[in-house]
Amino acid sequence: MDFLSRVASAPISWGVCEVPGWGAMLPTSRVLGEMAGLGFSATELGAPGFLPDSPDEVKNTLSGFGMSLLGGFTPVVLHDKSQREATIASARATAKLFQDAGATKFISSVVQDMEWTVPQPLSADERSHMAEMFGIIDDICAEHGLEQVLHPHVQTLVETKDDISRVLDSSDVHFCLDTGHMAFGGQDPVDFAKDAMDRVGHVHLKDIRLDMVGPVLRREVSLMEATQAGIFTPLGQGDVDIMGVIQTLERSGYDGWYVIEQDTAITNGLPGEGEGPLDEVTASLRYLVEEVAPTLENQST
Repeated sequence: MDFLSRVASAPISWGVCEVPGWGAMLPTSRVLGEMAGLGFSATELGAPGFLPDSPDEVKNTLSGFGMSLLGGFTPVVLHDKSQREATIASARATAKLFQDAGATKFISSVVQDMEWTVPQPLSADERSHMAEMFGIIDDICAEHGLEQVLHPHVQTLVETKDDISRVLDSSDVHFCLDTGHMAFGGQDPVDFAKDAMDRVGHVHLKDIRLDMVGPVLRREVSLMEATQAGIFTPLGQGDVDIMGVIQTLERSGYDGWYVIEQDTAITNGLPGEGEGPLDEVTASLRYLVEEVAPTLENQST
């Protein structure tokens, strides 16, 4: 498939987020209608309550808008041995839901706990247990026809370039290359695409303002506060080399999905119909259509 046919969206671009207390959730029908109106044929699951709990109902809801499910962002506790069995049971249940709903990606993100407490440095034993758990979840996913892709994320246990390097060295887990969150933690996403292409299983396209990163990493400002202040921008309007990442991946033979994600929090009342998040996603899609796609076509001729 050509590049633009592999571009999808995600509910977080409409403020639908798994982080507790993130903000208001727009009505499902409005979000899916706006996605479909922009031409997207696939999405991720979104926060609990956004789509139904039943896989058949998920498929039916999405098919009503001409869409399918790619997978879902899944917070997991992998470093804590006391949570081992609960995490395995939860992963099995989530993997079955994804499989039955027609998804292919289990997008894991390693949190301190399910309340998203600020992460603490891990001991060598905790890092070892986390590496073992990546393998266990890989096996669970394989049983259900899925691929686990680890999502580095601000304010999780895989946040920085050093965190990413340790995971690369200690496990075989594949990654969701999130351009924004990797850049946030000091990992150049273009370099990651060049150096770890064999570990890239999924891509989130996100742009950010790097001048706002420091206070968040120092825990002086929350991710929520930074999001409200505009740290995430439409694609092509921030400091991430989105074009370079896509060019590198396409040259290397990546043939998977690119999911537009602009983290958004709706905290001042619901925007009017046709306003708000729709404007931002439209700007990102326009960048891909008008800037990136023609460049890729010129490369191939």
